[in-house]
Amino acid sequence: MFAIDSKFPQAETTIFTIMSELAEQLQALNLSQGFPDFAPPQALLDAFKHVPDHLHQYAAGNGILPLRQKISEQYQDLHQISFDPIDEVTISAGATIAIYCIIQAFIHSGDEVIIFDPSYDSYAPSVQLAGGKSIHLPLQAPDFRVDWQQFKDALSNKTRMVIVNTPHNPTGQVWSKQDWLTLIELIRDKNILVLSDEVYEHLIFDGLTHYSVMDFPELQDRAFAVGSFGKSFHVTGWRTGYCVAKAPLMREMRQVYQFANFCGVHPCQIALTEFMTQHPEHLSQLSPFYQNKRDYFLQGLQNSRFKSVASSGTYFQLVDYSEIRDDLNDSEMCQWLARTHKIVGIPISVFYQQPPKTLRYVRFCFAKKEQTLAQAIDILSQC
Repeated sequence: MFAIDSKFPQAETTIFTIMSELAEQLQALNLSQGFPDFAPPQALLDAFKHVPDHLHQYAAGNGILPLRQKISEQYQDLHQISFDPIDEVTISAGATIAIYCIIQAFIHSGDEVIIFDPSYDSYAPSVQLAGGKSIHLPLQAPDFRVDWQQFKDALSNKTRMVIVNTPHNPTGQVWSKQDWLTLIELIRDKNILVLSDEVYEHLIFDGLTHYSVMDFPELQDRAFAVGSFGKSFHVTGWRTGYCVAKAPLMREMRQVYQFANFCGVHPCQIALTEFMTQHPEHLSQLSPFYQNKRDYFLQGLQNSRFKSVASSGTYFQLVDYSEIRDDLNDSEMCQWLARTHKIVGIPISVFYQQPPKTLRYVRFCFAKKEQTLAQAIDILSQC
């Protein structure tokens, strides 16, 4: 018998798969995994349908140049930053693999990576597989802001990367300009890379501003920003993302990416390029579009026993259930909601290395049709 020496023995099925399978098993309303239940823009689907036959083969490894040019134009328009579409923009098969390849390219055995919990569940495993060590700093409810003294204390001569996620999944928090300025001050004289996961960059509410890592000249030579077409164009199944960085950093990332995936899906890139060219207004309409859904969801819950602080970004909303079942931790609460009330959310404790024992939040996705949200409101109001 071959003896298996697992590199990742503690790996388990992701909570998103578990809860979506539970929703299917129970025929429950699924507000767990972050995907829309409404159609993408018709013009985007038409563009995909009309991709010429000869463009259904491999794309260029770093993404088709016209789409990279669109991303370059986007950063110029929104952030007044110039990225060379040839050497500084890469189209990837989803944002997650871009994050994975950046970590593999820059983290060596024994390096430390600071991660703010609750954190997206791909970060820490990617660090571990690179031989690094994740340093988890908990964000405390209810505001989930960074404790900058705790961050300063966590820095060491082994710290090589900080992973930022803004707007933040699962809390919906958005980094302020002051957050970025404080980070700059604390790492100014240190050899630390900043990996900024900005996949919800166009989903910002209540007049707030999305500050990209690339808005700060002091960080531009030591940073990656990662984005997602899937989130911004309602096509999560297309698995198409991107990252931007200065050329010396991008060369290192591409060295890994070429062996991890080689290229993204060609027809999707063609369709996205055409749609972005024909409908430049789409991105600017996303914030009001999703804020209306958030507001509808929260207004519907006003007479329920769930309590909420409005999400500032993403398409996720945390709800505090402590007035309903304070005797249950959040994983138990999600099981109770699914089995008793036929609605499925995500426990946010799974996004922590060491979750606070008093955590009483469930995450729901509001990227849904009004009919779906109305059904969810009706169910939750009876809990």
